[in-house]
Parts: sequence; structure tokens; C-alpha cells
Amino acid sequence: MVVCGDDGLAHRLAAELRGVYREQVALVVPPAGRLGGRQPVVGRARAASAALIDRVVTAVNRGNGGSPDGTSPSGAGERVVEAAEPTETVLAEVGVERAAALALVYDDDETNIRAALTARRLNPRLRLVLRLYNRRLGQHIEELLDQAAELAGGGGAADRAGADVSTTVLSDADTTAPALVATALVGTSKVVDADGLLLRAVERRPPRPGEVADPGLCTLALLSATSNDPAGDEGSEDDSGDQAPRLLPDAAAVAEATGRGTVVLEQVSYSGTPLPARRGGVPPFASLFSRRLRWSLAGLVAATVALAVVLALVTDDDPLHATYVTLLDLFAINEPAHHESTGRQVLQLLSGLVGLLLLPVLLAAVLEALGTFRTASALRKPPRGLGGHVVLLGLGKIGTRVLTRLRELHIPVVCVEADPEARGMPVARRLRVPVVMGDVTQEGVLEAAKIHRADALLALTSEDTTNLEAVLYARSVRPDLRAVLRLYDDDFAKAVYRTLRTAHPLALTRSRSVSHLAAPAFAVAMMGRQILGAIPVERRVLLFAAVGVGGHPQLEGRTVGEAFRAGAWRVLALDTAAVRAGGGGGAEEVPGAGLVWDLPDTYVLRAEDRVVLAATRRGLAELLGRRARSAT
Repeated sequence: MVVCGDDGLAHRLAAELRGVYREQVALVVPPAGRLGGRQPVVGRARAASAALIDRVVTAVNRGNGGSPDGTSPSGAGERVVEAAEPTETVLAEVGVERAAALALVYDDDETNIRAALTARRLNPRLRLVLRLYNRRLGQHIEELLDQAAELAGGGGAADRAGADVSTTVLSDADTTAPALVATALVGTSKVVDADGLLLRAVERRPPRPGEVADPGLCTLALLSATSNDPAGDEGSEDDSGDQAPRLLPDAAAVAEATGRGTVVLEQVSYSGTPLPARRGGVPPFASLFSRRLRWSLAGLVAATVALAVVLALVTDDDPLHATYVTLLDLFAINEPAHHESTGRQVLQLLSGLVGLLLLPVLLAAVLEALGTFRTASALRKPPRGLGGHVVLLGLGKIGTRVLTRLRELHIPVVCVEADPEARGMPVARRLRVPVVMGDVTQEGVLEAAKIHRADALLALTSEDTTNLEAVLYARSVRPDLRAVLRLYDDDFAKAVYRTLRTAHPLALTRSRSVSHLAAPAFAVAMMGRQILGAIPVERRVLLFAAVGVGGHPQLEGRTVGEAFRAGAWRVLALDTAAVRAGGGGGAEEVPGAGLVWDLPDTYVLRAEDRVVLAATRRGLAELLGRRARSAT
């Protein structure tokens, strides 16, 4: 496996392939002084990368074709090569011609595309995994590279059948956005969007004595024993024994785990207060005029109606004619009431006074309407009465994807961004999302975003210190505010989480590393599969994948109950609409519209079936990995 990148995702992906899938990895990174990725606030990634390079370079003989010395068939090694760019010479040096898969995870789309075209020419049968932010371009590049591999004649159909996936284009922003959106959507729940069906994994508190918890579709995990302790850890350590969370437990483990929370999979749709749908770029009528102006217009209309009623009573005139006469007096186009009664003269004077007041109000209405149409494409300001919304800090790559997902679910959002040329600014204008321009660390910026009336805060800027400072300040304003902050280093994210949880035990706080959430999806793609989604369970990750039963002895011919392996994988659904092309480990499409949930344990899995399963990282590596082929 070859991994090329310039930030933390490359190192995390290499560690995932070595530690979980037991693969030999060649890692291509820029020189230590030219790292393109942003370093964490504590500087741990740079130090760890330098130490890793020093340790590996001394143990690797670069003249033996890229195989580390002293690596046994069952073990895994890593070779680190420093290069500014993944040129043809660099790719040839790391052995792309003999590699099984190549991951290009540079932060720049153009660099990844250029290297992918070169690698496809060097090895038409190479499995490619690209990190691209542009979705539409990614689809075209994926088709182009697959066609190039086919035209290059990279083996016959039988040879290509084992490739599973020739080219896969992923985005770390798209991969991590659902996990970040989930906190704003359903609090402690994690959302999985599979086959157009919105599922969520709900964290449930331990049931009280005498209560029977609803099992939902299935129990995905048992939370750590310290999850209810404000000073406790999220259970990320593998050696924490019974205190750690347990993924995919069996029925006996669930029954014995008294006093521990659970993560249950269930079907759900967003039940909050949605924002009204808006068509095109025409602003709604209520937004044309300010509230003061609307009240002024209402007052003038009420005064006109009152004058018309009084005139009809004083003169015994018809109400319709009295209204007409009042309007004539209002616009000063009626004859003076010299020879009329005193009451009629007083009413005419009052109507003229109302007419004088009407002129500036009408002028203000015209100016406001013109200004509203003129600024329809400009940024909106948060409405005065806004509440129950999500405050999103940062409109970079991650923030833009999260904003899009939130608006697809009709969740009210207020964005805060300091850079007027940020990537997500056009998206905010198109979606007509209120944006507060300014540095979030400056006083008054979060107040302008109505943080005191918000339901959640998503701090997703590219600076760890900015995210941390924003969350700490928001905590001082709203101690019970639900907060999620994006941090570069996962260990630092863990430390921040524990500190915030200790200081604010009643508030929901989540700290997440984007590379930690995205790396499992990229690793599974390099193994020739694509995952449907991933949910974080405390500091661990649970994956959802679509797998063909044929070719997997752990599944084929077994019942659903027999195929379940506690702590490794569990069959959740059967895709009855999917049609396998060719059978036996060929390329698998995303499941169709015929997912059958609540499968009986007695159902026998056939070779032509395709199932959706939940698996741990190591469980999926054992089920779909290349251990047997590597040993052979």
C-alpha cells in the first residue's frame, strides 16, 4: 500500500493500514521543513512525524525494492520517503508498479489528479483512492481513470475481478460532515444515511430499576463504565478492560451490562422546527420591510379605517362612500369642507395629518424594498428573534459541507467567518444563511450570532486555538450549550474533551479530529470496498459497509445469527434490490432501494446476497482484508 499526502490524514491512514489491516505501507510525505498541512497547536504531529521518519529510515533498507528489513509475512512495516511532490520518479521509487493500492490524500485537488494520472499510466491495475473536494470533478475523474485502466489492458476480466474497486474518490469533508452534523441534529446521536434512509445511533442512559429499554433495530455498543462520570474518560484505551466501551456486543453481554449506557440503532427523521422552504432568489414578502415599518403601515391603515368609520357615523353616509371621501382627504385631493359641519371639518384635518405621516412611511417602504432586492445576493444578518439555532464557526472545506447538510435538514444556522473570500461564502449567500463577519475571538462576535439563544455550537475553523477559545467563551455565556470543536490532533482532542467535561459536567461536549474520522473510510476504500457511513462511539469508530456474501466463508451458508461475531461484525440488513454483476468478489454497487431490516436470525445467507453490516475496524479488516493473500 502506498500513501501520499501532506497533512495528518496521510499519517493517520498509514497507521490505520499498518495497525488494523496489517499491510506493508510506503508513506510519501513532504520534507520536515515543507509540510503543507497545518500543524496542531501543541506541535505533536510534527514531532511524531519526525520521530517516525527517523525511526523508520534507520530500519529500512531502501535498496531492497521497498521491503522493510526484518518484516515477517504476518507483520507489517512502513517505509517513509520524503518528497515535495508525487512525481513519476517518486512513485516509481516507492514501487507503484508492484503496489496493490495507492492513496493520494494531498490537500490540493490538482496535485492528487496529476499524480493519479501518472500512477494509472505506470500501473493500470492499481487501485486508486483520491481525496477530492470537488464532487462533480471527482465523478468525472473516477470515470476517466477507470476507462484508462480498461483501455490500457490491465489484465483480463478474471484478473480485474479481484480489484473490487478500481478508482474511488472520497472527500474528508463529506466523510466527517455527518458525524459533526449529528450533534446539532439529535444531540448525542450519530446519523447514518444509508440507501436514502436516515438512521441514527442513539446513546441511551442506563435504564432505571424496573424499566425495560427499547432495543431498537439492534444494540451497536455498550458505553464505557465511566461515561456517566464527569471526570471519566471516553474509553479510548484498548487496555482499559471492562471499563472500555464494547462495540457490537452479544445479547448476553447486553443483559449483564447493568448500569452502562448503550448505543442503539433506530430509524428517525429530524423532528425539530424546520425553516420554511424558499424558492429561487426572490426574498419572502416579510423580509422586504423591517418590523418598525410594518407596524407603522399597520398603524396608518388602522387610523384610516377609524376615520372612515367616524365619518360614516357623523354624516350618516354610506360606509363605502365614507371610505372614498376619507382617502380623498388623506391624499389632499378633496374640496375643503368650508360649509360642512364642524365634525366633518375636524375629520378632514385629521385625515390630512394622517396623509402627511403616510408620505415618509411610503418613501421608507420603497427604499427598503429596493435595498432588499439589491442585497438579495448579499450576506444576511441574524434576525432579531432568532433562537434554537446552530452557530457554525468557519466556512472552510469542512464547515461548508456541514452547512450544506444542516440546511438540507432545514436546521436554522448562523455562520461566523473572518475571511470574506472563504470557500463557503458563496454557499451561504445561495442558501440565504445569516453570516456574521468577524474574528470569533473578538468580543461581541458570538453575541451577534445570538450564541445566548443557540442550541449548539460547531467550532470548525482550521485553527485549534480559535476553536478552543470560542468554545470556552461560549461556555462562559451558556454553561449548558452543546458544543463540538474540531481539533487537528486526536490525542489533543481527547485531552480537551476530558477537561471540558470535568469543568461542565452537565453540558454535552465533543472534540473530534477530522483525520481520525476520515481515515477508516479511506483505508476501507484501499482494501477494495466502500463504506456507507461511520459513527464515532466515544473515541472509537464503528463502520457500516455493503458486502457481497459470495466469497466470504464467515457469511456464506450461515444464518444471520451464526454470521454474527461479537466485537467484530453484525449483519443489519439484506439488499433485495441489488443485482450482483458476475458474482464472486466483483465490484459492488451501493445498495439499492430494497433494504430489509430486522432480519430473522434463522435466515441463511446465500452467495448471491448482499448485506449491510456494522463492523469494527479490525473486524472489517478480518472480513475483507488481504491477510491470507499477503501471507501466500
